[in-house]
Amino acid sequence: MAFSTVNLTTAPYGSWKSPITGDAVSGATKDLGGTAVDGRGRLIWLEFRPLESGRGVLVLEPENTGGEAVDITPKEFGVRTLAQEYGGGAFTVSGDVIFFANYKDQRLYKQSISSLDEPPVPLTPDYGGPVVSYADGILDTRFNRFLSVREDRRESSLNPPTTIVSIALGSKDVQEPVVLVGGSDFYAFPRLDSKSERIAWIQWNHPNMPWDKTELWVGYISENGEIYKRVCVAGNDPSLVESPTEPKWSSEGELFFITDRENDFWNIHKWIESENKVVSVYSLEAEFTRPLWTFGVNSYEFVQSSQQLIACSYRQHGKSYLGIVDVEGSKLTVIDFPYTDINNIASGNDCLYVEGASEVLPSSVAKVTFDDDKSKAVDFNIIWSSSPDSIKYSSYISKPELIEFPTEVPGQNAYAYFYPPCNPDFQASEEEKPPLLLKSHGGPTEETRGILNLSIQYWTSRGWAVVDVNYGGSTGYGRAYRERLLRQWGIVDVSDCCSCATYLVDSGKVDKERLCIMGASAGGYTTLAVLAFRNTFQAGASLCGIADLNLLRAETHKFESHYVENLAGGDKQMYERSPINHVDDFSCPIIIFQGLEDKVVPPDQAKKIYQAVKEKGVPVALVEYEGEQHGFRKAENIKNTIEQEMVFFARLIGHFDVADDITPIKIDNFDC
Repeated sequence: MAFSTVNLTTAPYGSWKSPITGDAVSGATKDLGGTAVDGRGRLIWLEFRPLESGRGVLVLEPENTGGEAVDITPKEFGVRTLAQEYGGGAFTVSGDVIFFANYKDQRLYKQSISSLDEPPVPLTPDYGGPVVSYADGILDTRFNRFLSVREDRRESSLNPPTTIVSIALGSKDVQEPVVLVGGSDFYAFPRLDSKSERIAWIQWNHPNMPWDKTELWVGYISENGEIYKRVCVAGNDPSLVESPTEPKWSSEGELFFITDRENDFWNIHKWIESENKVVSVYSLEAEFTRPLWTFGVNSYEFVQSSQQLIACSYRQHGKSYLGIVDVEGSKLTVIDFPYTDINNIASGNDCLYVEGASEVLPSSVAKVTFDDDKSKAVDFNIIWSSSPDSIKYSSYISKPELIEFPTEVPGQNAYAYFYPPCNPDFQASEEEKPPLLLKSHGGPTEETRGILNLSIQYWTSRGWAVVDVNYGGSTGYGRAYRERLLRQWGIVDVSDCCSCATYLVDSGKVDKERLCIMGASAGGYTTLAVLAFRNTFQAGASLCGIADLNLLRAETHKFESHYVENLAGGDKQMYERSPINHVDDFSCPIIIFQGLEDKVVPPDQAKKIYQAVKEKGVPVALVEYEGEQHGFRKAENIKNTIEQEMVFFARLIGHFDVADDITPIKIDNFDC
């Protein structure tokens, strides 16, 4: 964005005053936990509210445009499942009834939308604590039961059995769920056909993650509700490496799903039941889904039409698209609409509800209406926004530039989003270049998106440049790009982050003496590894970051218990690539943030790296949060984290004073 230089205040980069405060960031971090449509065609969404300590609340779309949305979840409840630690798929809507997992006790409850004065009714037993979790459920009207994935931690929290269970709905007394499908390490997507005669599901086993190798199965249901026959639809051919996902039955009883069997990209396929054969619906070098970190992913929907049409989202070259696939004609129509990033899709009455965002729109849900032949969007109306106030910061918004930069491997490039400093009230002197904050995303099998995020704009509006890196191993660019990180974690991600920073320095966009790096979780590991093994950056911030790979493997939860081996290799490689074993190589300041109830990255890792760096004499600070798990949900902690990060960098390498009135925390080996 270009501004007139008239009346601009000249001040050092990083010292600019901005209305995008820590309060604005923490208040704008409402997360969406899924969407669904009730029997009357109204949207229901799950939002997590930082101002209520991250409580999950189901909300009903207003009756009329401009009306007030209605909270469905009573104040004494919170909707969230801890299945596989990361949760997702915490609620299901069928007609007038909602089934949801309650956070405190992890039990399943049933609630009537039309009778909100009546309390939710428990459906699963009380085990005296949150030791059994449910997710990704579906109502079975044929047998008056609810089918769900269950993770049972009663006997073991490190290796709990996961099954698909049947929960009876007709009894007055709560009954013990009955196992319907079991035997594999993991399950997801139990999906019934319209007559409840067949059930599809996804299963996989250690050491695979669900984006490595999974299987799609179909079970045939007997008159007494049991599965009497099973067929493996995809994933059992030894000549193919694929990860089928998102099975869904059409109203005609055909099974569709997404897999990456032909071109190494997740594309939509269909099962020909009579021949037990899989055929491609539409082939494109693009990703039609995303990795299954959480339950409840819903990337496509069937469209009400005389033709067999599928509304879908796909990701290609760093951008999402909304498309309509004509199944019979194998034709894709791209829909022109404002989002450049799309997550889930829900089908309404003659419309779609699309979760998405863009470089100027924060994460939100839009109601999209099409013309009669479903080739054009004729109406786009935002129903929910994670940050409805963000429009007032429009003149301060830095728009991302997708950059492609060379890696250390000849002929291989990687990708990132670069955000230059942007503030309509300030400019820096011509000879100064801005400090850089490089963000390394978590996962690491994940993708950062070039969308409006106030936690990035917080920095750019103060005069920082920010670059968000999709290093080798990130998703969104196909299996080959995703698998660059296999056995190479701590090498490829580290070198790609350093290559990106070097590329920006060589391009004259940032100050080579003020390069900072930050990351959360796996991104925190990359941050620590960069600081231990390279000399590219001058300071770093780790949020719930991994310091010891062997300790992570020994103590982390079941879902990721073999993930580290896939990424890093054996004991020797893990030892060599663990930053905790190389504290003598840390030579620049670091600030560490950690939740004390984190079960993914145990808090003692943060304490060990802090103590080791402190003993070496390098400036270091540790911030611990009571009641926080993996990632921070409370508004006050979100605010404190971003403010202390900025002040830490400003004091140690910035050469400027921040404009905000923030009391800095004590920095060991720096403050007297």
